[in-house]
Amino acid sequence: MAATPKKDTAEPKGAWYQEIRWSSVITLIFIPVYGFTQALWVPLTLRTLQWSLVYYVATMVAVTAGYHRLWSHRSFVAHAPLRLILAALGAGSMLGSAFFWARKHREHHRYTDTELDPYGINKGILHAHILWTMVKEPSKNIQVDVSDLKKDPIVAFQHKYYVPCTIFMSWVFPTLVAGYGWNDWFGGFIYAGILRTFFVNQGIFCLNSLAHSFGEQPYDDRRSPRNHWFTAIVTLGEGYHNFHHEFPSDYRNAIRWYQFDPTKWVIWLSSLFGMADNLKRFPQNEIGKGEIQMVRKRIDTQSRQYNWGPAIEDLPIMEWDDFTQTSKSPDGPSLIAIEGVIHDVSNFIEEHPGGKNFIKSAIGKDATALFNGGVYNHANAARNLLATLRVAILRGGGEVDIWKKAPTTTDGTPTKADGSLD
Repeated sequence: MAATPKKDTAEPKGAWYQEIRWSSVITLIFIPVYGFTQALWVPLTLRTLQWSLVYYVATMVAVTAGYHRLWSHRSFVAHAPLRLILAALGAGSMLGSAFFWARKHREHHRYTDTELDPYGINKGILHAHILWTMVKEPSKNIQVDVSDLKKDPIVAFQHKYYVPCTIFMSWVFPTLVAGYGWNDWFGGFIYAGILRTFFVNQGIFCLNSLAHSFGEQPYDDRRSPRNHWFTAIVTLGEGYHNFHHEFPSDYRNAIRWYQFDPTKWVIWLSSLFGMADNLKRFPQNEIGKGEIQMVRKRIDTQSRQYNWGPAIEDLPIMEWDDFTQTSKSPDGPSLIAIEGVIHDVSNFIEEHPGGKNFIKSAIGKDATALFNGGVYNHANAARNLLATLRVAILRGGGEVDIWKKAPTTTDGTPTKADGSLD
């Protein structure tokens, strides 16, 4: 693991309004408030609603498939036409350039849940969701490799001209489509432009908040990322975040047929049309090992709630003569040996469901054969209970007696050799 870089010495903070990123506040709060206010009297036509939904999905997938899986994690190779489409539609999300977004996301993966995580959940769900974009952070000397992003001319162009690109693709383009398409200029601007952008923003922000707060952790629970079907719906497939943080180079987030991940299908379809290739899949062998390790961990946690008896390695060693002599003592414990382990059955003789005379006859003897089928092949529950009665280990393991079934009465009660009852 890379060493944690030292933070730069923070400069004294100025007035509160100097610590706010006003550009983010304006685009994420003021403009959406204006849009919701205008929606009170601007009618939403069916065509505008349909166009808003289509453009919502398109710009959302541009972030999940492009910004995230392609440029942040290089989980597949996209040819120039696809990269151009993803960069253009990604600008329509108003979430920053692909270069900025991918850099921040790589920081997030490298420093998950630490102070250097740019939107760490450890600072609170609201901070992880949106406040991190609005409040200036002290400068930190964070090192992440972005050399591949700098070499991509499409990423470089979009980053250089991001402001005009995002204004056009976020607001102007959807307005032009609605205006020229069905003469709904203002409706296109409000619904397909401002409000659609707002919902795309909130959906992607859920990756930082909901995906680190709610759900299951089937692959690793040392960090906060979680899997949840609701987050997957909100983010068009990014909700299986525990899997993603464990296997970030996989082009999929969901690997089960019933899990919702339309983004992986977009990438897969792109490969069919020759626009993408080298779709990376983490080896199933490693994925399976991660699942098994977590199952074992959960079982171990549950196991600690129960009394399994003393560990074998913690038991004292008893000689055979000491074992037999102790068992003969009238005031001593009732000891029996089974499979080289000595058990004190004093308090269990009267509790045995029907075989106390067999137990009494085995005191001071090796009852391995008796316990394992000589009289009765005991169930798993009996073996678990027996383990709680361990008191010592028999040196050498003892001798396994060849038990012969004793004569019994008609009700199955064992008798002595002469036929009398014990």
